[in-house]
Amino acid sequence: MILNRIPGTRDEEETPKYQEDSVTSAQDQIMAAVRMAAPNQQQNENMQRFAGFGIGLASLLTENVLSHPFIMFRRQCQVNHHAYRYHIHPFSVLPVIVTLQRQHGFFTLWKGIGSAFMVQGINLGSESLISEFTPFPREIHTYSTPRQVVGHIALKTISMAITTPFLSASLVESVQSDIASDRPGVLDCIKEGFLRLTGWGTSSTRLLPIYTLLLPTVFHGVAKYIITSTVQYIVLAIHKQKLREAGRDRLDAPATPGTMKEAYFPELVATFAGNLTADVLLYPLATLMMKLHVQGTRTIIDNTDFGKGVVPISTRFDGLSDCLAHILEEEGVEGLFKGFGAVVLQYVMYAAILKLTHFVYQTLMEDFVPPRDNRS
Repeated sequence: MILNRIPGTRDEEETPKYQEDSVTSAQDQIMAAVRMAAPNQQQNENMQRFAGFGIGLASLLTENVLSHPFIMFRRQCQVNHHAYRYHIHPFSVLPVIVTLQRQHGFFTLWKGIGSAFMVQGINLGSESLISEFTPFPREIHTYSTPRQVVGHIALKTISMAITTPFLSASLVESVQSDIASDRPGVLDCIKEGFLRLTGWGTSSTRLLPIYTLLLPTVFHGVAKYIITSTVQYIVLAIHKQKLREAGRDRLDAPATPGTMKEAYFPELVATFAGNLTADVLLYPLATLMMKLHVQGTRTIIDNTDFGKGVVPISTRFDGLSDCLAHILEEEGVEGLFKGFGAVVLQYVMYAAILKLTHFVYQTLMEDFVPPRDNRS
């Protein structure tokens, strides 16, 4: 007897084979998609790292290199007691800077930049040594105790005191005219700093001893650090609060492709705001400090009125209070803000470069980050 095939028997036996083929095909498609996406993801992460490095480098160059011509010019204005153009607003600054560049060459705007980096290196090195041999912490954070904060400020104070003689030599290099003096060597800042510290080779009676310069210089340096750090903390705290309100508090999380901008730009904006606030608030003290450091060094500076010719520095201040009294009597309160227009131009340029780096970053990310698929 021939047995009839049970209806559905063939389908029940072959259906698992079809299902297995379908599952395998779906898995192959998923793995292919993953393999296709992996290079793009790796490329995106590399681009994020490169963009972050570029943003930090642009900020570093702006703060230490591109800003130097404005710093140099404002220092020359601060010590030029013969000037009748104070350059308090920025519109009178650029024509004189352009004239200086045409008269003395391109590199005249960057004189003293090598010694400025050297002073920063001495400052960082002294901080490292002090933190190694003392209980003073080199870094503090939000959870630091008051004792640690005081110790950190003490470390900054000692380090600034050690750096003062070399800073004095660097300030002189940054204002002296290239026409009236030879271009200083790489190690001249170190040599002049030691001479200033010991008083050897001093022939001018108007040169103030280093202990007279110590108090205003250390106070200016420590005050600038405190103001800058405080403003940075406030700006970052406000930014973090806004992210919390928006439900996107990722500042404490590792940087990811979606949050790289949030990891970099708040720090840059906070640094910008801190430096700007400190420079504005401490500008009168910086003017007094510059005059005291340059006095008696027989320095000849460029003519800041027109950019042509040179002007000798010949002052006879006994100290900080005497310098302040003379400025208020002879030049008025505006005499404390000579060259302030250069500060305005410096930070306008700084803000423009931050804006440009932000634009370049956004453009690059639009090219490298694939658009999201909004389909359900």
